[in-house]
Amino acid sequence: MTDTPEDIDPIESQEWQDAIEDVIQRDGANRAHFLLDKAVQQARANGATLPFSATTPYLNTIPPDDEFDFPGDYEMEGRIRAITRWNAMATVVRRNKESSEYGGHIASFASSAALYDVGLNHFWRSKSAIHGGDLVFFQGHVVPGIYARSFMEGRISQETLEKFRSEVDGGGLSSYPHPWLMPDYWQFPTVSMGLGPLMAIYQARFMKYLHNRGLIDAADRKVWVFLGDGEMDEPESLGAISLAAREKLDNLIFVINCNLQRLDGPVRGNGKIVQELEGEFRGAGWDVIKLLWGRGWDDLLEKDTSGMLRKLMDETVDGDYQTYKSKDGGFIREHFFGRYPETAALVEDWSDEEIWNLRRGGHDTRKVYTAFKRASESKGQPTCLLVKTVKGYGMGTAGEGQNTTHQQKKMHEDQLRAMRDRFQIPVSDEDLPKAPFVTLNNAQKAYLAERRKELGGEFPKRHWRDAPKLEIPALEKFKGQLESTGDREISTTMAFVRILTTLLRDKAVGKHVVPIVPDESRTFGMEGLFRSVGIYNPLGQKYTPEDKDQMMYYKESESGQVLQEGINEAGAMADWIAAATSYSTHGVPMIPFFIYYSMFGFQRIGDLAWAAGDSRARGFMLGGTAGRTTLNGEGLQHEDGHSHILASTIPNCISYDPTFSYEVAVIVQHGLKRMYQDQEDVYFYLTLMNENYQHPEMPMGAEEGIIRGLYRMRKTSRPGKKHVNLMGSGTILVQAIKAAEMLKEDFGVTADIWSATSFNELARDCQDTARWNRLNPLAEPRTSYLYQTLQGAKGPFIAATDYMKNFAEQVRSCVPGRYTVLGTDGYGRSDSRVNLRRFFEVDANHIAAAAMVDLHREGAVSDKDLKAALVKYDIDGDKPNPRLV
Repeated sequence: MTDTPEDIDPIESQEWQDAIEDVIQRDGANRAHFLLDKAVQQARANGATLPFSATTPYLNTIPPDDEFDFPGDYEMEGRIRAITRWNAMATVVRRNKESSEYGGHIASFASSAALYDVGLNHFWRSKSAIHGGDLVFFQGHVVPGIYARSFMEGRISQETLEKFRSEVDGGGLSSYPHPWLMPDYWQFPTVSMGLGPLMAIYQARFMKYLHNRGLIDAADRKVWVFLGDGEMDEPESLGAISLAAREKLDNLIFVINCNLQRLDGPVRGNGKIVQELEGEFRGAGWDVIKLLWGRGWDDLLEKDTSGMLRKLMDETVDGDYQTYKSKDGGFIREHFFGRYPETAALVEDWSDEEIWNLRRGGHDTRKVYTAFKRASESKGQPTCLLVKTVKGYGMGTAGEGQNTTHQQKKMHEDQLRAMRDRFQIPVSDEDLPKAPFVTLNNAQKAYLAERRKELGGEFPKRHWRDAPKLEIPALEKFKGQLESTGDREISTTMAFVRILTTLLRDKAVGKHVVPIVPDESRTFGMEGLFRSVGIYNPLGQKYTPEDKDQMMYYKESESGQVLQEGINEAGAMADWIAAATSYSTHGVPMIPFFIYYSMFGFQRIGDLAWAAGDSRARGFMLGGTAGRTTLNGEGLQHEDGHSHILASTIPNCISYDPTFSYEVAVIVQHGLKRMYQDQEDVYFYLTLMNENYQHPEMPMGAEEGIIRGLYRMRKTSRPGKKHVNLMGSGTILVQAIKAAEMLKEDFGVTADIWSATSFNELARDCQDTARWNRLNPLAEPRTSYLYQTLQGAKGPFIAATDYMKNFAEQVRSCVPGRYTVLGTDGYGRSDSRVNLRRFFEVDANHIAAAAMVDLHREGAVSDKDLKAALVKYDIDGDKPNPRLV
């Protein structure tokens, strides 16, 4: 660390300081900043090694003289806010009087009530005929306060409020923001911490994308994101902030509630989280506004001629700041102001109560309004507000500033009384133990109604019922994918790209298609889209690409259609969610196709995939180069044998593992119809392969089976005594077809071939059928689609896929006969496809051998033939289990 240089000319130094002070007084702080910045640039250009600091003093960014006048009825809003605080507390306390199972949180909203109050009264516009509406990501733990506000506005009844976290019987309120459970209310799910800030950045970016493509008028719409300082430790919280600055997302506002506490204790007990976050965001290119101190501090700071109060504010660590607000005014006098004689003198004529009443900035609605207004007027960069509050503000001994406050769900009568008296809540001593809800008087109701009317209507509110339907192209539009490829070999990835190209060229839906790729367009054969529709970049293309002379050069454009996210699956998935929810956030349905290495899909971004389901997303996810043995050379971390298992855990994710181009076409067209014509809240996951082989013409009448998960693609006209049913999906179905030919030639065994496009959909139907029969035992039993389809088929069933055995095992109960499953359990490894399939026991040899074993067990094959088959197909009974090696 370099020592501070000696001041060799104090007079000159003072002249510089006086000059800057004069500029500030004459032309303002911005002019001084400009001049100093120019001076620093000049010094560095001439070789000076000036230190960099991304932080500013521990003070409010906006000085008192620059504050805006508060536009509302300050006293009225204060009274309403006090009642909101009470009702938010009562929502949780009343439920936990009934049972501690319900849980809930009081402290987070208590710390941020003023922030939400100012936003709902003065800033957040609902969608209306004249405005597209703002998007707000509410912090998950504050929902009791948002529900309380809606109750006071008349949007939520007391009966409903009393059913907080009690949803099973209907009419209840979800624990956190969940659009799946409250589709007319919450816009976004946020309580899986870290996902909110990531998704919000891409929502703001997608809003700009739609605007630049001429699909919406973004006007002055904003995306507001409310976060806790503890949540910022999640890697996803800060992972995309550089993108927000790079793309100049001035429609994005982060409001970080810095109450200095996370769930169990201080966020930075030995440091200062506000300063840390200021450095992160300012260094990334954001405008940062710090709101740390309420108006009571302004006079003290003005009297601080020695600068010792500023010094004290800077050097005090967060752990101490938390402790002060858990004690009382006398403690603060002794342990904070008492550190220096100069600061002690500032409050020597103050009472302990006056010291205690010094508020942090986040509890001063006048200053909050100024900070919000300044942020909403920002141009050219996103804004981060760092707002200091007290966790559990107003809860007193029940948890104000205490480490235990996040888990506090109950309050004793004396604690309720203290809160009632502090906020002057109209509740009698007799009713106090019940923690009753408090309603507004007519004047207060009218005031809230007028504020929301001026801002366009109810908020929060999710708009989806009026989303327009799209005109989906008929299946015949994909005629080229329904026909045989003849001798030409292609992959399902190539088939998908052709389908995507057809959709992009379609006059009805083409402009709604959003291709999304993390950074492997050429791997998936999608580089043709670079030239045809362009890669989105809000700055256009200011350079000449090195491949400009080529047909498919790298073309970036302000109106580009492809979202190319670099090596960034999480960002691409957040992009996809923004596009997949556009029908509700913008009233413009978009059709996102997100294609990526399947191994880096659900495994890497599974939490986002779950959030997509909660968000009622609509679109397509494409797991490219899928399968454990199909992406042969890439090895353990690239080879996917389980994405379909993970996809099956999301209730509204519909997943398929197609083998042939016509299957891909049928599935995509069916998905388009379900999501954009029937407007079902589902999304589709398809695995695509990079292996080339011949594709037959679609068998007549196969569409239903493709969609439902199974159809017979090849039937033996005259099955013999030795007959089997070979089932498969993806490229391993090709191995099953080969095995059928081997069995016929080697041992005279006939086989029907079944394409299982979705074991997941088959399994869901099996489970639904079993459930109905269990709940209706006296009714005529139902049979599953799989059982109906396979019933009457002769011989055993052998299923083989490029996925874990559990994938095909989940339908065992519905298979009407002997059933053997082959799969790729274990870690992947690098080798040829032939060797990998042999290793994982899913090649044609193992499929044929498994068929012979089952035929032998059913008495259709002799010992002699079975032994011959095991030798012929080179089956080693002592081979190590691939799952274990």
